[in-house]
Amino acid sequence: MQSDLPGVWSAYGVLSQYLRKRAGLSQQQLGEAIGYSLEQVASVEQGRRPAKAAFTAAAERVLQAGGVLEALQDEVDRAKLPRFFQNVALLEAEALSRFSYDPLLIPGLLQTEAYAQALLEAHFPPLDEEVVEQRVAARLARQALLSRKNPPVVFVFIVEEGALRRFVGSSAVMQRQLEHLLTSARFRNIELQVMPAARGVHSGLNGPMVLLESMDRGRHVYVDAQGLVSVRSDEDEVSEFWLRYGMLRTQALSTEESSRLIERMAGEL
Repeated sequence: MQSDLPGVWSAYGVLSQYLRKRAGLSQQQLGEAIGYSLEQVASVEQGRRPAKAAFTAAAERVLQAGGVLEALQDEVDRAKLPRFFQNVALLEAEALSRFSYDPLLIPGLLQTEAYAQALLEAHFPPLDEEVVEQRVAARLARQALLSRKNPPVVFVFIVEEGALRRFVGSSAVMQRQLEHLLTSARFRNIELQVMPAARGVHSGLNGPMVLLESMDRGRHVYVDAQGLVSVRSDEDEVSEFWLRYGMLRTQALSTEESSRLIERMAGEL
């Protein structure tokens, strides 16, 4: 329903419509100028669908918008995420460091488009195709955090070996995904460690976790299970998670050992 759509999409639409009319263009003319159909331009202006970054970049140029549409793009992208995750995405956007442990799946920040698509298509109850498209786009947009500068974010990803061996999509999808992990692990601000299946019992068996340190040095932890997110910032609670995560890092394979294991796994596909 229209009333269920994010308000920022409507705000973006109203602003883009104003800029288009100021430029003396019809929806058809704007669409032709930026490479979008009349229906797509109309949907964005009516707030029925979110503008993609490419739409915004082209509209900024053609409408001489002066950056006002680009200023809304992050909020437009964030609103594509499930509501339960949007506040967490805000914390991520302000993070100086992000440490995570993922026992079941490759973390969203490291997923390829094809892997994310296959995951969301497996959601039950089934998601509408447009919702799948929006959530894939939002997941990929979040990945801009990996290359953020001034200040950069320090990442540590600990992923269970079983998550890397879980087939999501086809063999080609998994091979490309494993290769993408190896590429990501070469960035200086990213460390990727694999928790080997042979480890057995370790300090992460209570489930996934993400630890965040903000620019003002505040510390937060969030856990996500079955779409239910819990965020904690109490100093004592958070301290326990940081201690637990420190132990996890000693129990997982080193970054070099992890890369060699992923290379072998990719070669087996």
